[in-house]
Amino acid sequence: MGRLTFARKKSHSEPGPGDAGKTGSWRVLRPVIDVTACIPAKTKKMACFNCWLYCPDGIITRTIPPIIDYDYCKGCEICAEECPAGAIRMVEETEFIKKEQ
Repeated sequence: MGRLTFARKKSHSEPGPGDAGKTGSWRVLRPVIDVTACIPAKTKKMACFNCWLYCPDGIITRTIPPIIDYDYCKGCEICAEECPAGAIRMVEETEFIKKEQ
């Protein structure tokens, strides 16, 4: 019997906006960053970024100030829970729909 040879491939998966496409359309709560309380925005230093670190979809930038890509944000609230400064609050999505009309 011949030996089976399996290809050895290295995984190159990286966090990024939803593999299934834009997923933000079914979000109920939207995270909003208060830049006056956000540690990196307030200190103008590359510090904290817990929101970026713990976001399961990798849709928060590691910039000053952090930016959330709402096309892919599912509104899971993890960023708000992990923010030590309490700079992220969850707002009902309906408030933004009313403003857009």
